[in-house]
Amino acid sequence: MAGEAKNSAISMEKIIDLSRFDAVIFDMDGVLIDSEPLWKIAMEDVFNGLGSRLNKKDFEKTVGLRIDEVIRFWNKQENWGLQSTQAVEDEIINKMLELIKKNPYPLPGVIETLGFLKETSVKIGLATSSSFQLIDAVLKNLEIFSYFDFVHSAEHEEFGKPHPAVYIHVAKSLKVASSRCLVIEDSYNGIIAGLAAKMKVVAIPEKTHEANPKLAFADYYFENMNSFRMALS
Repeated sequence: MAGEAKNSAISMEKIIDLSRFDAVIFDMDGVLIDSEPLWKIAMEDVFNGLGSRLNKKDFEKTVGLRIDEVIRFWNKQENWGLQSTQAVEDEIINKMLELIKKNPYPLPGVIETLGFLKETSVKIGLATSSSFQLIDAVLKNLEIFSYFDFVHSAEHEEFGKPHPAVYIHVAKSLKVASSRCLVIEDSYNGIIAGLAAKMKVVAIPEKTHEANPKLAFADYYFENMNSFRMALS
């Protein structure tokens, strides 16, 4: 019942007053680029070489985690017997770089939203579980690097999402109080990270995943980036 009440409350929230915020911080995968299907392709391909029985549907369980944490999770679940995840991680990252180069398309509304925010006084940040190597590939291939005032990867934090460290780091680097930050996320782990950082969180669900009712824990909910942009005032 509590979740239903929360979901009802956020679905009625139509306007976001930007004057309440000094920074908007974006997640990357599933928010700026439709990369979740690419991650599933890369992981299924590499994991099959380890004798995995996993399919793309299984990977929804680990959305939002760093890739090393994803590999450790499935290594334990499927008893692959890996002593080190680095070689597997490198192989997946290399496949992702190839796939991103072949599919350099921002999600609908991303360019318009970034352009709108750039014309305001708010700072724009990026906080993702993906590596800096992938950040560089995505932002350059989408030609959106110039919109961001600061970008950061959880690969250099002790813990990835749902730990709030990556969001806290971005806020500090932007010289903005956490309470004055608005986070854009597509995953439950990301939402928890943003809330734990004491930020307000917008949920925009990734469309290839099964609907997750836990996204209702976000402060705001929009079906797509265009709807979010139209709600800004």
